[in-house]
Amino acid sequence: MTRIAVAGATGRVGRHVVDVLNEGGHDVVAISRSNGVDVITGDGLAAALEGAEVVIDTSTGPSAEQGPATEFFLTATRNLEEEGVKAGVRRLVLVSIIGTDKSAGGYGAAKLAQERAALAGPIPARILRAAQFHEFVEVLMGWGRQGDVVYLPKMRTQIVAARTVAEALVGLALSQEPEGAQPAEIAGPREEYLPDLAQLVAAKRGDPVKIEAVSNPADPDDALNSNGGLLPGPHATLAGPTFAEWLDAN
Repeated sequence: MTRIAVAGATGRVGRHVVDVLNEGGHDVVAISRSNGVDVITGDGLAAALEGAEVVIDTSTGPSAEQGPATEFFLTATRNLEEEGVKAGVRRLVLVSIIGTDKSAGGYGAAKLAQERAALAGPIPARILRAAQFHEFVEVLMGWGRQGDVVYLPKMRTQIVAARTVAEALVGLALSQEPEGAQPAEIAGPREEYLPDLAQLVAAKRGDPVKIEAVSNPADPDDALNSNGGLLPGPHATLAGPTFAEWLDAN
């Protein structure tokens, strides 16, 4: 039985990671503020990591802005590594985003800074870059809603279920493959267009909202969204369900 700590254990991906690990019979340590452990202040972190062999970091901060997000990710990574070394952690697995290495700024740049910090740290690290999550469509719809209109970026994405990403993270955590490999990628089975996905959600929820696809010059990654920069590379793992299949089940 492997003792694995999951940072961000109550989040969109982290809760699925905890479920997958529990189903596999592993000894799981759920790291979250609600469990009395804070990766930013360090409160409770040393005790939580005691005896852990692997840390899977799915934590996310409260802001999507580049500055605060970068500060959050770098602080969390530093604290996990410092306490992890003391605890004898032998592997750090980090979830990131497909296309983050092409990001011109914003949240993608913050994730890239986190990747670099993890790889440069004292604990051998593996990175899984994932496409946008199925669950993220409704979040973006909420952010872009103005009255009875939802404004969304012209995003091309090979969207993937958070549960599918969690299974891949656990696979990396338990893999015998040595550290130092290129970041792995995971995406859904086919390319999708974000405004079309929003139309499916609106129809499923019975919401008469109008969906508008727009450009946002203020977003440094606006071109990345629309030109295919968020699509997986040729060596990515592609796994279902499709967004439509997932939506039918949710």
